[in-house]
Amino acid sequence: MQSIGLALFVAIALVPVARAQAPRETIRLEPGSVAASDGSIVRYEVGTLRVPENRANAASRTIGVGVIRIAAQKPSGAPPVFLLVGGPGITMIETLDDPSPAAKRRLRMWLDYAAANDLVIVEQRGYSLRGDMLELANPAMPLDKPFTVETDLAITLAQAKAVAGEHPGKDLSGYTIAECADDVDSVRRLLGYPKLILFGASFGSQWSFAVMQRHPETVARALLASVEPLDNGYDMPSHVFAAMQRIAYEAECDTELKPHIPQGGLIAAIRTIHDRLAAAPVVVDTPGGRITLGVGDFELALRARSTDAATWPAFVIDLYNGRYHAWAEGVAEQRKAASIPLISPLIDTATGVTSARKHQLFTDPATALLGTWNFAGYIGSTGAWPTLDMGDVLRLPVPNPVPVLFVQGDWDTNTPMENLTGILPWFPNAHALLIHRGQHTGPLPLLRDRPDLAAKVLRFLVDGSLEELPVEAELATIRFALPK
Repeated sequence: MQSIGLALFVAIALVPVARAQAPRETIRLEPGSVAASDGSIVRYEVGTLRVPENRANAASRTIGVGVIRIAAQKPSGAPPVFLLVGGPGITMIETLDDPSPAAKRRLRMWLDYAAANDLVIVEQRGYSLRGDMLELANPAMPLDKPFTVETDLAITLAQAKAVAGEHPGKDLSGYTIAECADDVDSVRRLLGYPKLILFGASFGSQWSFAVMQRHPETVARALLASVEPLDNGYDMPSHVFAAMQRIAYEAECDTELKPHIPQGGLIAAIRTIHDRLAAAPVVVDTPGGRITLGVGDFELALRARSTDAATWPAFVIDLYNGRYHAWAEGVAEQRKAASIPLISPLIDTATGVTSARKHQLFTDPATALLGTWNFAGYIGSTGAWPTLDMGDVLRLPVPNPVPVLFVQGDWDTNTPMENLTGILPWFPNAHALLIHRGQHTGPLPLLRDRPDLAAKVLRFLVDGSLEELPVEAELATIRFALPK
């Protein structure tokens, strides 16, 4: 317990570091309005937070971070809801000018969140339309060779060593989750809010944990989904595989899909495909050219495709039966040169994992089927990126009295439910709602089939009430896609 006490002391002691730079921090918002999906008018303020790029460096340049605020429709006196989005590498300000139906529906949700609380959306430094949009170039990959973890690590190391020279004049060491957390606190303070309510999913939940770790006295409560604790940025393969097993079980019980299930079931089929591709890659002709696919490509695809539970079983069945063309066309597209948000590796490698979790990741038995794709490249390049390792003081949880409502799906293969069960004991005033068939998304989309529960979750934002909230709920059964 000595290390936990030290972690709590240091985490709180770090707070004044951000406040020492307060004279250099400003915020300016301007009004606007836009129509939501149902025709409702969303009146908002949008603007820029100006903060040091690196608060630890007195000579650091000033950067911009986008901020949106929607005033409470019927003010209740409750603290504002601070919505922290996922990624890292997602911008929300573009929603205000986006005419697409998806953007209009998002605006409608924002109005719901702002029913009784002000809603404040803080963007991520380094990926904001009101600041810098830092990007990292991913090179094109040859089509005639399978993709391997070793190749991925070599590319990642080369990118890490070159990135500072590609962004002259910028202090890239300032792009960490701790600085993002301090940005949130700066917005809170500059807008005059004594306390706030955190609302986040996936990386947004990890970002929220960082706020609670560095500024615990400012958080009234939190609503978190698709939970990603600070030491869980890289998912444990066996936890991901357990979620796949839960999907597989229900798929094998589906009457329409059942005749297509290979002998032994989907998990046995996965092992067969893995063994086949480990023995020899396959070559497939696609409109984009002939491509060679190996076991590493399959490990990558197996995880990526599982995020859509409705189509994942058919994907496995098609590959089991040697139908590779649809998969090959997708991989050919993925091997083209592209850009990704630079803050993703900067933030993730600096957050890192403890040495104990690192050992568990590399020795986890499910790496035999899923590989080490989720973590090998970033762990292997830690120290080569400009951002410094944040250390276990940030990563290790400490007892936290903040009331938290956790909403988590048991079919989530991006942030498995074991993330939640591991962090829950550290929050004595928390309530966990486990959603059967829930996948990787925010708390309200997770409850799309349960408007009764969604209303109770929204009530938590207003008054902190956890009354009548169950510990588990079930979504409607899904219709599984059939194989080709």
